[in-house]
Amino acid sequence: MSEYICSLCPRNCYARRQLSGGSGYCKMGTNPRIARAAPHMWEEPCISGEKGSGTIFFSGCVLSCVFCQNSKISSGAYGKEITVEQLIEYVKRLESQGVSNINLVSPTPYIESIIECFSKYKPSVPVMYNTGGYEKAETIKRLEGIADIYLPDIKYISSDLSMKYSNAKDYFKYASESLTEMVRQTGEPVFDDKGMLQKGTVVRHLILPSNTKNSIAVLGWLDKTFGKKILISLMAQYIPFGKAGHYPEIDRRITSREYQKVLEYLEELTLEGFVQERSSATTQYIPDFDIDKL
Repeated sequence: MSEYICSLCPRNCYARRQLSGGSGYCKMGTNPRIARAAPHMWEEPCISGEKGSGTIFFSGCVLSCVFCQNSKISSGAYGKEITVEQLIEYVKRLESQGVSNINLVSPTPYIESIIECFSKYKPSVPVMYNTGGYEKAETIKRLEGIADIYLPDIKYISSDLSMKYSNAKDYFKYASESLTEMVRQTGEPVFDDKGMLQKGTVVRHLILPSNTKNSIAVLGWLDKTFGKKILISLMAQYIPFGKAGHYPEIDRRITSREYQKVLEYLEELTLEGFVQERSSATTQYIPDFDIDKL
C-alpha cells in the first residue's frame, strides 16, 4: 500500500503516511523499515530454543518510553527501508536458518505490510507478534490467522506512570483490551514435543526501580484475569537508558530487595512462566543494530 491515512494504533493520528515517511506519532512511512533480521538467542527458553528466534526489529514505535534501550531505532528512525517482497525474503532467510519462529519486534506501524507479507507467504514456523502492548483490539483482530504467538508487555496499570514514562495516559485501557483479544485468538499455550511454544500468549513485565507497587498490581491483575491462559515473563533486566537520567527514581538498576519483593508476590499466584535473574541487567543482551549487516 503506497499511501493511507493511519489510525492503526491508539494514538489515532489520522496522519497521512507515504511510502518513505509520515507525519504521525511514529514518523514512519508505509514501507517497512527494519534495523536487524537475525536469530536471537536471548528470548524466553520456549521461544529461542537451540537455534534462536528469527527476529526482525522494526524501526519506529508508538510509545515514548523514557528508559528505552532501543531508542536508536524506536525514536531515532534508524533502519533500512524495504518492500513487502523484501520482507518476505528476510522471513524465508531466517526460516532457512532453522529458527524456532519468526519474531516481529515493534511491528505496529507496519501492520498493513505484515498482513500483506504473511498473506502471500506463511512460514513453516510460528509467527510471533512482539509488542510493547499499546495496541487497539480491533487492529489485533486483523492478525487472527497470521500471528500464532503474541508476546506483549503489560508495563503499567497506573495511568500516571504510563503518562510519565511512556507518554500514554490510556496505556492500560488499550493494553488490557488488546491482550484480551490476543488470548481469545491463541487460547492456552501449546508446545511441541521439544517444549517449543507453537501457539499462545506470553506476557512480559519489566520491574522498574521505585515501582514495585506497580509490578505487584500488574501481576495480580494478570493472575485474576487470565491465570493459566497465559505465560508470564517477569523481567529484571532494567538498565537506565535514554532519558531515564531525568527521572532520579528510575535512574538506577533495581535493588535486591525490590526484586525479591516482586518475586515473592509472584510465587503466591497461579501464574506460570519465566523469571529473569537480577544479574540479567547488563548491556550484553542489547541487540547490535547495524543496517550494513542486513
